[in-house]
Amino acid sequence: MKNVKDNIPTGKVERAMKLVGTGARIGTNYLKYYARKAVNGETSKETLHRDNAEDIYESLSELKGSALKLAQMLSMDKNLLPRAYTDKFMLSQYSAPPLSAPLVMKTFKQATGKNPQDVFDAFDLRSVAAASIGQVHRASKDGKDLAVKIQYPGIADSIRSDLRLVKPVALRMFGLSEREMAKYFEEVESKLLEETDYELELRRSTEISERSAHIDGLRFARYYPEYSARRVLTMDWMDGLHLKEFLDTNPSQEVKNRIAQSLWDFYEFQLHTLRAIHADPHPGNFLFTSDGQTGVIDFGCIKEVPEDFYYHYFPLLLDEIHQHPEVTRPILEFVEIVFGNDDDATRRELSQAFLDMTNLLARPFQVERFRFTAEYIDQIYAKGEEIYQLPEVRKPTEPRGNRHALYVNRTYFGLYTMLADLNAEITISRDAAWRDDLLKYWKLR
Repeated sequence: MKNVKDNIPTGKVERAMKLVGTGARIGTNYLKYYARKAVNGETSKETLHRDNAEDIYESLSELKGSALKLAQMLSMDKNLLPRAYTDKFMLSQYSAPPLSAPLVMKTFKQATGKNPQDVFDAFDLRSVAAASIGQVHRASKDGKDLAVKIQYPGIADSIRSDLRLVKPVALRMFGLSEREMAKYFEEVESKLLEETDYELELRRSTEISERSAHIDGLRFARYYPEYSARRVLTMDWMDGLHLKEFLDTNPSQEVKNRIAQSLWDFYEFQLHTLRAIHADPHPGNFLFTSDGQTGVIDFGCIKEVPEDFYYHYFPLLLDEIHQHPEVTRPILEFVEIVFGNDDDATRRELSQAFLDMTNLLARPFQVERFRFTAEYIDQIYAKGEEIYQLPEVRKPTEPRGNRHALYVNRTYFGLYTMLADLNAEITISRDAAWRDDLLKYWKLR
């Protein structure tokens, strides 16, 4: 049984000291590593990484909120951290240590003014899933099985201060000033704050699920505003397994392909029709069944895609666009890959690097059938590492990349990774209306 939490540090000083204490434990781990190395000579760093990952995850689990959300995001990046870290941080997707029963009761009553037993016919004080922003409990009302998501206490109030703690580390990593990185921090902060607003999530969940109901193979919960509040969200209970557990059942490739096709069609519809995407596509936000159905269970992180960004970013998915430099030049300037004051050499190098990467990411869009494999994902991460080594990317004179690309890129990396985990082959619609729309916008059709 997972350790339960009787409290969560909410004060700025308390949370800062927790991170400082974690840093001290990491320093001790390094001392142990070098001591072993002095005695044994060649010593693997695997134990060091495992100990550090354990200590960091334990600390972030106690802090929850944006701190644990960071671990969740890092767990999706197979290239940024050693395997010990990504394996451990993956727990933050749906298996973080839960709140204790007394703290659940207190938190629910503070949010709604009532005890859960007064609202529901039955309410299980033991959580069935606990992640970065909140945890889920099973309940019932009038014969309906329900899932009740309860937000951790103090999380919304701690986001800004948590990001201020993280900011100096990020600035040192990228060699940029606070002013230069401001647009990215504003984007992250706005998304994290939105995730703490369950009333906003309820509205978005209802709208997107209703408009996406026609997509074959998808299941959505009904949401109940009468049993919800700003920090409590109630919906239908959905059966199914998270991706890892689902794959452990050895489903057929036909079933995996069906699931992948539903996910692909879902994201295509959101982006090109709704202009708003479920921007948190990690395995903890989906439930899969043996007959190939996919349940979508979390709409906390939604990225609304501005029209001007849409028409300047997604044309690069089309091979026709790459054949027209007169189009790619203004696109690359708009998405802030190149700037007007760049010298010719810098402009050529960055333009080619970015177009190479988008060509790689666009491979699925250039064929009628595409199989997502681990090898394809490795190629993407290898290309990313190659680009990161460029001087203007590693130590830029100013940040490269439009703020809106942060969550869009995260979305597609997450989606591609899930499809590769399924080793799935899907159908790509080459005659989709959005292709003509983008080409007409740039007067190429």
